[in-house]
Parts: sequence; C-alpha cells; structure tokens
Amino acid sequence: MRELKTANPPHDIAIVGAGIIGVACALRLARQGLRVVVIDRQAPGHGASFGNAGHLATEQVFPIADLSILKRLPSMLMDPMGPLRLDWKYLPRALPWFIRLLLNLRPVPFQQTVAGLRALNESSLGAWQRLLTAIDRAHLLKEDGSLLVFEHADARAAIEALQKRLHQQQVPVDFWSAGAVHNAAPQLSQQIQGGLFFPRTGHFLDPYRVVCELVKAAQASGVAFVQQHVQGGHLHEHGVALVTDHGTLQARQAVIACGAHSARLTAALTGKKIPLDTERGYHLMLPHEHDRLPFAVTSLERRFIMTPMSTGLRLAGTVEFAGLHSPANMQRAWQLHHLSKGLFRRDLNADGATPWMGFRPSLPDSLPVIDQVCDGKVLLAFGHQHLGLTQAAVTAELIGELVSAGSANAGFPGLHPYRLDRF
Repeated sequence: MRELKTANPPHDIAIVGAGIIGVACALRLARQGLRVVVIDRQAPGHGASFGNAGHLATEQVFPIADLSILKRLPSMLMDPMGPLRLDWKYLPRALPWFIRLLLNLRPVPFQQTVAGLRALNESSLGAWQRLLTAIDRAHLLKEDGSLLVFEHADARAAIEALQKRLHQQQVPVDFWSAGAVHNAAPQLSQQIQGGLFFPRTGHFLDPYRVVCELVKAAQASGVAFVQQHVQGGHLHEHGVALVTDHGTLQARQAVIACGAHSARLTAALTGKKIPLDTERGYHLMLPHEHDRLPFAVTSLERRFIMTPMSTGLRLAGTVEFAGLHSPANMQRAWQLHHLSKGLFRRDLNADGATPWMGFRPSLPDSLPVIDQVCDGKVLLAFGHQHLGLTQAAVTAELIGELVSAGSANAGFPGLHPYRLDRF
C-alpha cells in the first residue's frame, strides 16, 4: 500500500487499541461527528479488557504499592504463587521502574497521585451511567456496592486505619460488623470478622459483553474496526501515518490507547520514552457459581477479589511483574481457587473453570496518561493500571473534550496530573 500524505486523510481519528478505553473513545468521537477507525491486532475486547475483575473500583484512590513492598521483595522473588510476584529474570529490567515507584511514594508525589486517582474515580460512576444509558445497556452495570472483608481479629486495626484514610479522601465507606456481612452475603464463612462496604462502587455483569455492546454502538455511528498490527508511525504536515502489517493508514489525528503496548508507538510519534510496564493479572472463571455473592467481595488477608457475573463467579487479583513476553503461568490463576477455600460455608465449585492472564499497563506514579500533544495530532489514553475498566468512560469523555478543543488544551487544567510531559 503506497503512503499518500494528502491534505484530506480518509479518517479524522485513528484509534490504536480496541480495548474498553479505545472502544469507548471511538464511540464518543464518532458521536461528535468524526470519521473514526479503530486498529488492533486482536478482535475488540480480547486483551486486558476481556479478563478484568469486573469491579468498578472507585474506592481505589491510593497508589498500586506502598513502602511495604520493600519488606515483601524477598517473597516476591521467591514465591511463584504469592499474590504479588516479581520474576527474578525480569528484575534487571523492572528495577528502574520500581525505583521510580518508590520515589513516587514520597509525601509530595504520593499526594499528587492520590489527588489524580481520586479526581478520575469520583467521576467514573457518573461517566459510566451516561455511557451505558446512551446505548440502552444500563443494566450491564450493577450499582450495588462492594465489600472488603477481614478474617482475623488482629486485622481490625488495619481495616480501621484504612477506613480513616479513605474518609480523609472523602471516599464513601462504612464499617460492617460480622453480622452485617453475613446478612448481606450469607454464604460467606462464619470466620469473617467484618469489613468495609463501599456504596458508590459496583460491578459489570460481563466486561467482555460491555466492550461488544460499545462496538455495536460505535459501528452504528460509523466507526470502522480493522484487525491489523500497528508497527510504527510518524507525523507529517497533514496528520499521522500509521504503519501496519497491511500497509500505511492515514488520519488527521491518532489516539494511542493500546494499554501495555503503548510505549513504542508513543516514542515513535512523540519522541518521548515513557516508563510503562505491566502488571500481569490472572483470573479464574467458575461457570457453576452464580448465586454465592450479591456483589464483589475482596479479601484483605488473601489479596484477591471475587465478582459475580452472568457467566459465573470470577476470582481475580493476583499480580505478576514479568514483562510482555514471558509465558503465562496459569498455576497462578488456579491458585485463586485455593485462596478461596475457607471464605465460604461450602467450597466453590471449580468444575469447568477457565484460567486467563492479561496485561495491565502501569506507570510508576500509578496515574494514566491522558493528553494531547504534537500540535494536537496525537492523543494519549493509556497507563490506567488495574483501573482501566473503572476509568474508561471518563477517559473517553476527556478525550472527546480535548479533540473538541483542538490543540489549545491549556483550557483543561484538571488534566495536568495526567500529562505526558511529567516524565
């Protein structure tokens, strides 16, 4: 395919990435009257968006790690089944990223991170309500809260300390006694001592279906989806040229929303090298468990989440730092079933269970990049770590506002924490 740098490219916007964020952005921009194409090597929703925990995690306003990670480093390296694992072979590549993460835990950058996460999360539920209502699929989101439980009496101090910190950030949270927990979720074990209930959270009945419904709505609004591998690109007078394994695709503007794979294209188009790494997340889907929980429940001590969905119960939450190319260790997914033992009056049924692994794009300050650069030709929407599903709808709204405003995006001071030039 010959590259034609015309003054009238065939597309106004080319979005690289067909996950939940890229697809939400596509629908938003198409409804603003723009000609949009979405490019991904996989079918829509088959990356990290396929297997996320399904939890609308508006309560998670703190960074992905704290200083206790230093004490946990030996176990991270030595325990292949631990809830947080660092592959020792990946350590040389991961070390600079971890150093930057630790530097961001100093008081001033820590508070900047919390403020940035809180700003996005406070807007996330409303943005999702607007988006799903607009496509007549509001029923796919259950706005019934979520619960963090603890099992041991000596964990109560940690729960109360967390509740105090969340109150300071104005996150709605209630302490529930053991009786309140068992009234709401009677199939949980009697060893549950209590927990924190988050009323302004929720869960999606089927995250993959959400992507598919957004794709249908986007296609009805004129969005084209092409399955190609974007290998690079460059800017020119009339816009952006994206080089794919099928040739070169031209557009006035490009949105980089390909999650953990965004670093190389960002560098090619902007010249900026960013410290993007990946939290490899695992889940185990239990197809025969439909009535165990009324809402998402997380275990404080066991460090994983259980989310009820239309297709069963999803166990998720284990994190592994091993890069983009190491093979998945599906034993980590099956370990989630082992972790669930003792949390219920009767053990969960794992017959027919399916394991999964995906890449969560993470930056060392725990904030995403949401920005417009290169004289407005390049927009960025990636790095949401494990909050990609939570923040997808509000990110799409912000990208839509940036495109409407053109390159004069100084009118969006609220986006300062997410700008590319912070690196």
